[in-house]
Amino acid sequence: MTKKEIGEKLKAKRISCGMTQQEVAEKIGRKQPIVGHWETGYSQPDANTLFMLCDIYGTTVDDIFGFSPKENFSKSEYDHIKKYRALDESGREHVSAVLQWESDRMNQLKRITPTSIVELHNTAGEKGRLIEYFRSVSTGTGQVIFDDVYSERITMPDIPKYRRVAYAVKVDGKSMEPLYNDGDILLIEPTCEISIGEIGIFNVNGLAYVKQLGKDRLISLNNGYDDILLTEDPVCMGRVVNKL
Repeated sequence: MTKKEIGEKLKAKRISCGMTQQEVAEKIGRKQPIVGHWETGYSQPDANTLFMLCDIYGTTVDDIFGFSPKENFSKSEYDHIKKYRALDESGREHVSAVLQWESDRMNQLKRITPTSIVELHNTAGEKGRLIEYFRSVSTGTGQVIFDDVYSERITMPDIPKYRRVAYAVKVDGKSMEPLYNDGDILLIEPTCEISIGEIGIFNVNGLAYVKQLGKDRLISLNNGYDDILLTEDPVCMGRVVNKL
């Protein structure tokens, strides 16, 4: 729904309540021209103000946005929608990639059965925490994201260092040797941004790589493999915290 369409909805609700723009403005502590701007689509109210308007008009945010009654959106969800709409094309692509990653991860979680759980050996007396395990992500030529979805959960040490770790991936390739070898299991902290010099998982043209982030490239630690030169910002899907 466009800003103009939302504005038209707000105007219709106000008129149906028999109120003027000035009366609405006084109720919410704003000036009348601001209310007019919202109704023409020139600007939009913030989340708190929109909820106030809905209370005044006896309606809901869902109704204003044209959602079905079954879809209940919280204030924080509405805030996310507003922030998303303010992004440029590159920003929206980044958000969409991360959302798709997390959506696929949650869909796979629903398919987990008790018989699919595999525990790795921990050191004596060390508590463990179950995380999802994906097979696999490439260090070299790239793996199509989720072309081989995980069918296991593994146990990692439950220590402060791994507090933000959410899942693990298996390394496929040798381009990050000697630090990470083919078959290593990497512990990943989900994040959309890492610093130059850190190692993370990146989505480049639909393929997932484990690489070190450089200024204009994704770097292979093994000199026998080429770096990936970047023509646009890669989509970061997580930071490599350690390996098991």
